[in-house]
Amino acid sequence: MTHPSGRPIYMDHNATTPALAGVVEAMRPYFTEEYGNPSSSHAYGRRAASAVEEARAHVAALIGAGPDEILFTAGATESDNLALRGAAPAAARRLGMATGAGHIITCAIEHEAVLETCEAMREEGWEISVLPVDGDGLVEPGDVARAMTDWTVMVSLMMANNEIGTVEPLEEVGRICRRRGVLLHSDAVQGAGRVPLDVETLGVDLMSLTAHKMYGPKGIGALYVRRGVPVSPMMRGGGQEGRVRSGTLNVPGIVGFGKAAQIAMSDMAVESARESSLRDLLWRRIRARIEDVRLNGHPSHRLPNNLNVAFDGVESEALLTSLRDVVALSSGSACASGSGKGSYVIRALRGGDAGAARSSIRFGLGRCTVEDDIDLVMEHLERAVSRLRAMAPKAAGAAERS
Repeated sequence: MTHPSGRPIYMDHNATTPALAGVVEAMRPYFTEEYGNPSSSHAYGRRAASAVEEARAHVAALIGAGPDEILFTAGATESDNLALRGAAPAAARRLGMATGAGHIITCAIEHEAVLETCEAMREEGWEISVLPVDGDGLVEPGDVARAMTDWTVMVSLMMANNEIGTVEPLEEVGRICRRRGVLLHSDAVQGAGRVPLDVETLGVDLMSLTAHKMYGPKGIGALYVRRGVPVSPMMRGGGQEGRVRSGTLNVPGIVGFGKAAQIAMSDMAVESARESSLRDLLWRRIRARIEDVRLNGHPSHRLPNNLNVAFDGVESEALLTSLRDVVALSSGSACASGSGKGSYVIRALRGGDAGAARSSIRFGLGRCTVEDDIDLVMEHLERAVSRLRAMAPKAAGAAERS
């Protein structure tokens, strides 16, 4: 049985999402009739600038921020880098650290945009603490408090993990940071548009966002910066975006981001409930029909659309290859594919177990997912897992799980 469209069923919405028709329509005029540079003072520029500010207000409303606290960037990676390399050194200098290098706390399952930036900063003289997570992928807030020193200037903790969907105890960590006068940055790209976010309640000072995870266009993101938090520019130029982020604004992308945020706010509760119901249905079907499977991530404190499952005795890359013409999935371990160790996120959960890391698949449901898709996925998944297990010697599978 195949999907009625003739295309693979798309279950990789944690990697990216299709732009909604309303988003594309909102963007269209800014490629053609309304092509002005928002920095220009003539009528074309003023109309473009007005569209940018309207979109800024929509993005700000999505997270409970003020429009003046939103800086548009090229995406979440730039936002993460700007928070770490822009806000942390400024905070260190305010504490009197002559070199501008202090102490940053993060966790082992952060996105590479955070982990690799922190590693580069370590080589430049920064002290970096990378905290472990428990078997569900949660950071212990007490560990954050215990890791703090007089030189700690920032904690960078993601809102929800991109591979396993675990939602971190950000609000509790925010209270700890406030008491200690430490900045809190959160990469919230997976949660924005899927679960309610309020920067005041969470106590964050900086938050990274991107449009393409929430049915907007690729190549546009934002960094929330709490009023009064200084950020040093990473790029110099015309001083657009509060003299922090220079460069001609991507007006069509910004307009699309704003529209995507507006749509997300209007139906988030209904859509999230629908997706979580389908996710739970998929997990029940997997457990009922396939033996030796394990859930990765927290069973309840997780994104509504995310399901990450380890299929014991099955190499995830072999399973993806077997399914790629019928179901679009991800293992979440592409960045580690050459190491033979699998996903660093799953290894962090499983005490370094490479077998679990190499046998895990991420199912990312979305707006286009319907119950019939679950039936089709199960048909192909059950058959593929059975075939791959039959091909692998039982002894090898047992050794892999040890």
